[in-house]
Amino acid sequence: MAAKLETGNRILLIIEYDGTNYHGSQLQVNAPTIQGEIERALKKLTGERTRIKIASRTDTGVHARGQVVGFDTKTKLPLKSFIDGLNHHLPTDIAVKKAYEAEPSFDVRRRAVSREYRYCVLNSPTRSPLKQGFSWRVAGKLDIEAMNRACRALIGRHDFASFVSSPATARQKRTVRDVFKAEITQDGDMIIFDIVGNSFLPHQVRNITGTLVKVGQGKMTEDEFKNVIEAATPGLAGPTVPAGGLCLMQVNYAVPFNGDK
Repeated sequence: MAAKLETGNRILLIIEYDGTNYHGSQLQVNAPTIQGEIERALKKLTGERTRIKIASRTDTGVHARGQVVGFDTKTKLPLKSFIDGLNHHLPTDIAVKKAYEAEPSFDVRRRAVSREYRYCVLNSPTRSPLKQGFSWRVAGKLDIEAMNRACRALIGRHDFASFVSSPATARQKRTVRDVFKAEITQDGDMIIFDIVGNSFLPHQVRNITGTLVKVGQGKMTEDEFKNVIEAATPGLAGPTVPAGGLCLMQVNYAVPFNGDK
């Protein structure tokens, strides 16, 4: 039998979702969001009004395979009940995959050391009804090697202001970020861009992807791509590619979670 939780526990959940029908992960008034649906399901399961914290914010239409959320509860449900019970109450495009118990001070956002995102480009002359909801289609052939060489300029600590869509966002946020990995791979007609960083600015990954595709199309050289980074000028990069091709794959922490169910 699963052990009962003590009063006042902090619970962490790994969440997978199709973001197509949602206005992002963060709670909004009069708009469906991932946070809103999870909090509604928690109310039905526990009877408590619970405010969750989300490890990595995702925009309208963006998906997640490994989003992390945290919340406090006074219920004494076993961990498995949070998985089964929440999945019963959640819509079918959101699922709880794992549940953990954490120390009361654990902050899912501040404790995260990196986030992993993936953008999928369908490189095909024809549309794919089975893939189009999770990718962006580019018809012409792309130079994957050139795109990968350009990726090298992303590694390290940089001011990524050029990859912010508006000057207002750049003024409101610190735009220096650390990128640990940036790589292009190919699986059949799918071009996959994986990037790992400490955190990301709004639209940063989608603007990077759009700029890399220009390199792959021969519309921008690798040196010009590097110049875009170094210019640190809001709005210089892009285009901003569609949200449906972007997925939060994983949020990483210094110490792995224990006691999952």
